[in-house]
Amino acid sequence: MLNKYARGFFTSVFTPLAAWLLKRGVSPDAVTILGTLGVMVGGLVFYPLGHLFWGTLFITAFIFSDVIDGIMARQQERTGKWGGFLDSTLDRFADGALFAGVSIWYFTGGQNDAIGIAAIIALVLGMLVSYIRAKAESLGFNANVGIAERAERLVSLLVATGLVGLGVPEVLLLVVLLALCAASCVTIGQRMLAVRRQAI
Repeated sequence: MLNKYARGFFTSVFTPLAAWLLKRGVSPDAVTILGTLGVMVGGLVFYPLGHLFWGTLFITAFIFSDVIDGIMARQQERTGKWGGFLDSTLDRFADGALFAGVSIWYFTGGQNDAIGIAAIIALVLGMLVSYIRAKAESLGFNANVGIAERAERLVSLLVATGLVGLGVPEVLLLVVLLALCAASCVTIGQRMLAVRRQAI
């Protein structure tokens, strides 16, 4: 849902930056890789050290690379599949770093095993949501249904983690992670059923 309504807005915001980067010889792939590295540093350095708010700000500065690289590719009229493959693959690295970083902190200095476990479960289920769609599409099925898309998962995690870093009670993050787990389970079921209907 966020992809549907927010992408148009952010495209208009970042189009001038994308054009500026292209004029200076920066490639969409370079933006994709740099953005992923930035997100991973935020997730695997800031979060495990307990810097939840500043880590979230740092990550947010890089998370929009996922929009910018797509704008750049369209401006270059690149129609090959490499960019989509690279983007999708690196998204998994970024997602893993974010949820793992939260989990590491709460298993160590944060001392809240419930949040640590919920973060791991949310990560695994989120990966399954993405995998099921990709596998279905590779087999010729349409599995683009559900309520737990990547954008919703990341925004929910970042907002909750950042607020906890500002002093909001940790229960907020736990509730958000549990809600993400539930939404992912629903989405997995919906996608499995969608593919089943098409396969019969």
